[in-house]
Order: sequence, then C-alpha cells, then structure tokens
Amino acid sequence: MRAFLRVWIIKLAPAVIAFAVATLLAALLLLVSGYQISLAFRALLEGAFGSAYALSETLVKSIPLLLTGAAVALAFRAGVWNIGAEGQLLAGALAASALAATFSAFGGMTGVLGIALLLLAGGVAGGLWAGLAGVMKTRRSVPEVVSTILLNFIAIELVRYAVHGPLMETAGQFPQSDALDASLRLTRLFPPTRLHAGLWLALVIAVLCYLLIQRTVFGFEMQATAANPRAARFAAIDTARVQLFSLIISGAVAGLAGVIELAGVTYRVYDNFSPGYGYTAIAVALMARLNPLAVIFSALLFGALENGAAAMQRQANVSAVISYVIQGLVVLTMAVAGGVTLKSNAART
Repeated sequence: MRAFLRVWIIKLAPAVIAFAVATLLAALLLLVSGYQISLAFRALLEGAFGSAYALSETLVKSIPLLLTGAAVALAFRAGVWNIGAEGQLLAGALAASALAATFSAFGGMTGVLGIALLLLAGGVAGGLWAGLAGVMKTRRSVPEVVSTILLNFIAIELVRYAVHGPLMETAGQFPQSDALDASLRLTRLFPPTRLHAGLWLALVIAVLCYLLIQRTVFGFEMQATAANPRAARFAAIDTARVQLFSLIISGAVAGLAGVIELAGVTYRVYDNFSPGYGYTAIAVALMARLNPLAVIFSALLFGALENGAAAMQRQANVSAVISYVIQGLVVLTMAVAGGVTLKSNAART
C-alpha cells in the first residue's frame, strides 16, 4: 500500500508543483495589477466551495471537463495529439439534438431507452468526427494537431448553421434548438441544484478509460505505440490501426460529454454551446499526467476555477479572465517540467 501511494505521489508531484507555480504567478499578476490577493482568492474559494449550491455548480462544470479531459488523455497516451475535443463535443451534442428532434417528429421516444439512444448517437458522432482526423493521419500523413484544430472550426460553423436553419426552435425567435423533452433529460440529483446524473456516467467512463489503458491488450499497444512507434512495429503492432482507433474512442468520449451537457444542463444546442471545455481539457489531462483516474481530480480543480472566477469578479472586481491565465500557466509550467524531465533523462542515458 505504501509503495502504491509513493508511486502515485511521485507521478503527481510535477502536476501539483506546476499548479502551485501557476497559482504563485497568478498571485504576482494580481499584485502587480493592484488587486488584493487575499480578497481575490477568498472570493474564488467561496464561489467554488462556499456553499452546497456553489459546490454543486463546481461539480456541474467539472463533468464536461472530466469527460473531455479523459478523452484527451486517452488519445495522448497513444501518442495521438487530439486537440479537437471541442469539435467532437459539439458533434456529439448536435447529433443528439438532431435525434431528439426526430423523436419529436415521429411521436417521441422517452425514458431510459431514449436517453441511451441519444448517448449512442453522440458517442458515434464524436467518434466519427475524430475518425476523420485519424484517417487523414494514417492514410495521408496529415498531422492530427492541424486536422483536429481545423475540425473544431468546422464543428462550430455546423452548429451555427443548424441552429439558424434546420434545428432552429419551432417558435423561430432565437438561434437555438427546441428544448429536449422532459423525459429525455438526465435526473437532477439534488434539486433545486443543477447537479445531474451525468456525474455518475462521467465517473464510470473515466474508470473505463483507465481500465482500457492499463488492463487491456489494446491499452498496452497504445502505450507501446506512444513510447516508440518503430519498436512497436517490430513487435508486430499495427501502429496505424492503434492510432486510428485511439482517436475514434477519444472522440466518442468527447462526444458523450456533449450529450451529457445537453441532456443534463442546457437542454438546447445554440451558438457558443461550449465555453471551451474541449480546449481546457488539454490542461486538465496534462495536469493529471494523462491518467484518467487523476483526471477526476484535475477536472474538479478546473471546474472550481471556472465557477469561482465569477465570484472573484463579483466580489473582488477581478476579471474572470484571470482563471484562464492560471490555466494557461499550468500548461506552460507542465511543458517546462516535461522539458526538464526529458533533458535530465537524456543526460542520464
């Protein structure tokens, strides 16, 4: 047990140090900008954890970060740089919304079966969206960093077209889809808070991602491909297949995030449906050291930052943008820590 804890502490120490450095730099930024550091951070903490409702809102914001963070971690563990979780999330939400509109047009599909079909549609849509980048990478050697980013913009425009056109609400007043039928919405766990049953789904999916990476042959092939693709090919591992399916599974998980956000929180698709969950997911995954179980905690941390930022702006008059600065600093400090680690490993060898 002690050995297990020591391994985890060693693995997570760089992430904790990176976050501490990012927080220190953010504090210096607040100080230079003339704000009271103690007042700002107190407001941040109270906004995130100061009451039962604040805690529930933090969890609500953590759910899509948990799923997209697990999706990014899964792809990165296979050596595939999936920057397109944002687009895959939107593709999932759009597909689920279109299916719900079809249900409505043909008499309706309600209950658990209806929600299951929405999840299936969102997962398939997210997986196919990511699969486009996977096919371009494996068949035409198009860098997935470029293709997944570009697919994000296409997904954003697709959502915009849909809510101004075929999926626009029946009333025709606002560019948004019709609200989901009440029977297709995820159950609220503690009304009147917005915390919904998607929390349990997200936790289960994170555990399944961990088991896929650590306890399956395909997970071993993913890690071997990421560590040394050439050596993996000598070991008869089809690295192209591994990378393609890793990206598809990653996209499916991100697509589920879109469905769960739709069925649990917004009930509609509209412009700016996602405030950038797919991009924040990269910082979430890096801070968790690409471990889907650790993503649970890093998503909670970033959810607290998202939720507490509004309170910080309201009570301390500090721009909510400061939370994004902290997220950016986490990514930078993690990149620096990774570079230092690689350099020290190279020096030892």
